[in-house]
Amino acid sequence: MRSKVVLSIFTLIGVLCALEVYSADPPAPDSEASRIFRGYEIAPVPLHLRGRNRALVGLGSYIVNAQAGCNDCHTNPPYAPGGDPYLGQPKKINVEGYLAGGTHFGPDIVSANITPDEDGLPAGLTFPEYKKLIRTGHDPDDPDEILQVMPWPVFQNMTDRDIRAVYEYLRSIPSIEGGEEEP
Repeated sequence: MRSKVVLSIFTLIGVLCALEVYSADPPAPDSEASRIFRGYEIAPVPLHLRGRNRALVGLGSYIVNAQAGCNDCHTNPPYAPGGDPYLGQPKKINVEGYLAGGTHFGPDIVSANITPDEDGLPAGLTFPEYKKLIRTGHDPDDPDEILQVMPWPVFQNMTDRDIRAVYEYLRSIPSIEGGEEEP
């Protein structure tokens, strides 16, 4: 019990010191640190951070939510009622279905649920499986199939660190059952 109290005190001191450093000298606008902070600001869902590399989670959120547009395909519908920016409304992400899949692209292609499964694995994939999917486009469930809608030819150019950051972020979001019409 005493060790938990001491650990909590040291954690609180560390957070306060980090906030003091940030408020005294904010990160350079185009630095990785600024992308990490921005990633936390724009994450639309609560994050599970225990045991996670927080820098990678923040960077992953930035990539997923500000650069890669994962919500556009992997959330059905991507925006909550009254929050569709394409209709001139203030943007509001559909957090109830966030990244749970279910968007149709023709009769045979439906976006996957990429939220963590019961073991905490995004889309049920280990990191090596996820990295292979991003690098090659090969469907983990059918290695002879190459994903046709997923923009893996663009994502394959990401650095290993960025791919790991996206994976860590996806591990940190809430698990949601498959989206509307997601298999």
